[in-house]
Amino acid sequence: MKIDRLIGILSILLQKDKVTAAELSDKFEVSRRTIIRDIDDICKAGIPIVTTQGKGGGISIMEGYKIDRVLLSNEDIMAIFTGLKSLDSVSDNPHYRQLMDKLSTENAKTSDSENHIIIDLAAWDKSAVSGKIELIKSAIKNNNTISFKYYAPNGESTRIVEPYHLIFQWSNWYVWGYCTARQDYRLFKLTRLFELKDTGVKCEQRYAPPYKFERLWHLNGKITATVRFDASMKWRIIDEYGMNIPRFNTDGSSELTHTWSDKQNFFGIILSYGDKAEIVSPPELRKEFIELVKNILNTYKI
Repeated sequence: MKIDRLIGILSILLQKDKVTAAELSDKFEVSRRTIIRDIDDICKAGIPIVTTQGKGGGISIMEGYKIDRVLLSNEDIMAIFTGLKSLDSVSDNPHYRQLMDKLSTENAKTSDSENHIIIDLAAWDKSAVSGKIELIKSAIKNNNTISFKYYAPNGESTRIVEPYHLIFQWSNWYVWGYCTARQDYRLFKLTRLFELKDTGVKCEQRYAPPYKFERLWHLNGKITATVRFDASMKWRIIDEYGMNIPRFNTDGSSELTHTWSDKQNFFGIILSYGDKAEIVSPPELRKEFIELVKNILNTYKI
């Protein structure tokens, strides 16, 4: 893509005092004529480029302009690399790797070892989402609807969705868009959807509201309860809820009055703590949970 090549040329010019058209031509595998046109486009964008002929000549950014190299500093390039590498970790599309190669300069490669931030967005099974991400990206670009079978706590269903955003949050990938069955905007977890297809049918022309990231999304649920946690679970409570929400006792145990999305989700979370969590109130939820535990014991009777 031309924009990728222009960014790559700029990064090289900002890291080197001078470079020849032949070097750029070899780097980006295009003709010298194409490089000259690219340089002309960069000049039109307001970045002063100087070309000198003869021995020792080449292409460079005007001397006075080099005082302010804020466009793509070495730190900027490393930040771009970090983002590209994180996307490359979950995508089978070679585009991100190719763009990193185009942006690479000798200085950037040397500094790569100094980049101490590593972001890996891939699930344990990369294939579980990578193909879905590429298909959804293509559908969004082409303004097409997608169809899939979705597995949710309330059962299985087939959905047709107008996709607007691919979202990585809560350590998982989601697609957000307009669900034609629910006639509303919904968030779907990629690991729960299967038989994904690009329908080829164009999305309706509608106004899509901006997606709002809800940090404590589960607070909008229906189940409010107080739970007592053993001191040995302090690390997990801090990890999941932070230091400000729970009330910690002097022995390290804690009590948490919180809201969960639904009863099934709430009971599943409490079960995941084994005997290190106890529902204190309300009494009706406590009784229901006792019955659930009894049913589990009956399942494992010998």
